[in-house]
Amino acid sequence: MKSMRHLQRGHGMTENINIVAMIAIAASAVYQYFGQTVRNQTAAIAQELAGNDGTGAKTAAQTASGQAVTVGDTRNTLDDYVNQKGK
Repeated sequence: MKSMRHLQRGHGMTENINIVAMIAIAASAVYQYFGQTVRNQTAAIAQELAGNDGTGAKTAAQTASGQAVTVGDTRNTLDDYVNQKGK
């Protein structure tokens, strides 16, 4: 009976590790699509805090977000990932 209790504790810890790993993968995917936008927005904030004009970085962030929308609207299939499109 005591050994079953230890097995269940370890099982719960494994589930938590799996959840953290899934969150990390999801965050990585989101950052891949919106990373440039976030970097440009951060640059604009830093420029404004330094007393400079952050308009250029803000415009770059808006451009990057538009490109992210275009990429997000593109329909991909498994053929796209293995270079088999049109074969």
